Amino acid sequence: MQAHDRLAHQSRVVLRLGQMLLSSGASAFRVKYSMAQLARAVGIQEHRAQVTYSEILTTAYANGTFRTELAENRVLGINADRIDRLVNYVESLRGTRAVVEDVDAALDEIDTVKPLYGWLPNALASGLACAAFAFLNGGGPIECSVVAIAAFVGQFVRRQLLHRRMNHFGVWMLCGLTAALVYIGGLHLLDLIFHVAATHHSGIISAILFLVPGFPLVTGIIDLVRHDFQSGIARLTYVSMLLVSAGVAVWALSLAFEWTLRQEYVVPVEGSVLYVLRFITSYIAAFGFAMLFNSPPKVCAAAASIGAVVNTARLLLRDEITIPNQAAVGVAALVAGLLAIWVAQRTRFSRVTLSVPAVVIMIPGVPLYRALAFLSSGNTSEALAALFEVFFVVSAIGVGLSISRMLTDREWLMETPKGVPRLEALPMRY
Repeated sequence: MQAHDRLAHQSRVVLRLGQMLLSSGASAFRVKYSMAQLARAVGIQEHRAQVTYSEILTTAYANGTFRTELAENRVLGINADRIDRLVNYVESLRGTRAVVEDVDAALDEIDTVKPLYGWLPNALASGLACAAFAFLNGGGPIECSVVAIAAFVGQFVRRQLLHRRMNHFGVWMLCGLTAALVYIGGLHLLDLIFHVAATHHSGIISAILFLVPGFPLVTGIIDLVRHDFQSGIARLTYVSMLLVSAGVAVWALSLAFEWTLRQEYVVPVEGSVLYVLRFITSYIAAFGFAMLFNSPPKVCAAAASIGAVVNTARLLLRDEITIPNQAAVGVAALVAGLLAIWVAQRTRFSRVTLSVPAVVIMIPGVPLYRALAFLSSGNTSEALAALFEVFFVVSAIGVGLSISRMLTDREWLMETPKGVPRLEALPMRY
């Protein structure tokens, strides 16, 4: 009985680590790997875990007994700073023995760390990131300015609702409506004051790009590559539902105001100046998304530098060398993954918190939301064309990141069979 009680304490603290990682947005592979490391440190001989997007089922074996536990995760969010803190703490225990009480105290300390950014810098990051996206999507000064205001307001509303534990699908729909209405109202106000021509309708989609759930989208793809199908499919289903919620809002407003979502305005800049501006706006967009993921400023800067380099190179390959976009995205994601690994090996930053913001800016959010609006309006052919573009680009991101991990991590390259605990080592209970 004493051995089982001790195992109960050990198993509980390992499960707590898994819950904290899962609620922070970590992939199933990262959750299982970190739990296994901590299990060894606290004296558990064998540890098995089944991780989905909302549940963790574990079985721990030690001293001739075993314990099975199930935990449910109802907090779906992203906290890159917490992921890094937890991963670094677990890595510090490698090759040592840890006392359960000390581990619990360390997890308490990490759990009490508040978000790094208040509502104002958080909303500003959203506004600037979406304004940068508007430029990358062909927008001009008017579109970028109004998009910045609309995304600022939309993110402020989203933060307030999420902190009150509101339903995510309702939050995404309401925030999509809010940002889109602010964009429409801003353009109408400019038209009344400065008589701005009504050729900036397509910018409404850039105004809601802060609602693209890039972190669970990328980690969902990673889960599928790692054969964690339950977690990967669940994450991608969650992402799809959120995108549909925001897409319905854009479609409803475009229908009500009779707006066209086709691109009608292209920024009149070309040559080297264009690529300098693309580098700057890619940096701003990646930095802003890293802030939305609650990454520290140094991590934001590192991820933004990677994103600016690979996204500018991707656009150069696409526009100047005329490589197909999905191929250029795959190469860019591969380089982003390798650069993230290189930086992670020289810092205390994790690979995922560096690579995800860098590749999120390559997710074709505009074609995605435009496809949902076209589909709702019955324009099936245009909707399918846009959806296939999104599918190939997102797949290319997953392929590029996966290859970078396979080239640098044996755990990804080789499928190591797990040993099965010997039944004779376990007690017989009736």
